[in-house]
Amino acid sequence: QLSRVYSTFHVSKLKKCMADEPLAIPLDEIHVDDKLNFNEKPVEIMDREVKRLKQSRIPIVKVHWNSKRGPEFTWEREDQMQKTYPHLFPNSAPMADTTS
Repeated sequence: QLSRVYSTFHVSKLKKCMADEPLAIPLDEIHVDDKLNFNEKPVEIMDREVKRLKQSRIPIVKVHWNSKRGPEFTWEREDQMQKTYPHLFPNSAPMADTTS
């Protein structure tokens, strides 16, 4: 998959880098999926809302992610999060996706 990445670069593309130890992440802690995206795990559900569109309402949740870059929060669809991470939803069913 990395066949399109060149192994040779022009010297003008190089920049001086002084490593910042707290920001260095050990390689054994990095989890990458098949599309070369970092896999971060959610810590907890912080909030819930219902996004209203023209004909439908979509339940969304604010997710606190376990990110090496520091606290990270995103809004995600509740049904997808519950399917992927059911342990974050103890004793609760997803809000119904209703059309009006």
